[in-house]
Amino acid sequence: MTVDAHHHVWDLSVRDQDWITGPELQPLRRNFGMADLAPEAATAGVDRTVLVQTVTVADETPELLALAQESSLVAGVVGWTDLTRPDVADELARLREMPGGRRLRGIRHQVQGERDPGWLLRPDVRRGLAAVEDAGLVYDLVVRPRQLPACARAAAEHPGLTFVLDHLGKPPIAARVLDPWAGAVRELAALPNTVCKLSGMVTEADPARWTSDDLRPYADTVLEAFGPDRTMFGSDWPVCTLAATYGQVVRSAEELTSGLDGSERRSVFAGTAGRVYRV
Repeated sequence: MTVDAHHHVWDLSVRDQDWITGPELQPLRRNFGMADLAPEAATAGVDRTVLVQTVTVADETPELLALAQESSLVAGVVGWTDLTRPDVADELARLREMPGGRRLRGIRHQVQGERDPGWLLRPDVRRGLAAVEDAGLVYDLVVRPRQLPACARAAAEHPGLTFVLDHLGKPPIAARVLDPWAGAVRELAALPNTVCKLSGMVTEADPARWTSDDLRPYADTVLEAFGPDRTMFGSDWPVCTLAATYGQVVRSAEELTSGLDGSERRSVFAGTAGRVYRV
């Protein structure tokens, strides 16, 4: 089995994706649905996926859960809710009771867009993270390198909550710079309740002429820091299409993990996601 632990869908006739702005992102300004992904996933040998939220809008998560309920491909959903709301525990329970709610596996917030690098450490956010833990869910981290130290502190303060780092923490691959990103990733990985997605690299590289060799230092850093049993593959489709096809992203991940043994590769492509997201 192969699991794609990170992809999105959206329908612009239902809801705008207000982050899709400027000429560079213009190719994403159209609808992307499961009917588009399914044949590409089948060709690439992907059996199960995790569908991840894109906007901080409460109505999106119930829609993703309903979609997952009707899909034979989507095995789990990482949704969104406002962690700072006083009744966040009740809201998480309500989501679990909705159609498809049993496929809710995690919560995510666009922390990368928060001006405060310590947003995760705010008292109201900490209370929300505790509610996510109590609900038996995981927490996905979409952050930039400057926010990684706060991620490590949050993970240390919530040892019972699994934190999943999306897109390696968005390292500056195009600039070919490793530090201070690499040091911050290692500090996060030193905490046993952290996991990393091998995802989102092609759009952090030069989208027009990246190669797997450009990505390798960053993938190697993550694999060494977290180990294959705490690393999982994700396509970041359709965002990845700015730089690569779905198949190219899968093949690149296979190249980047070619030095692992069979058991380790199975962890990256299925085992870790299976354990963390219960898919």
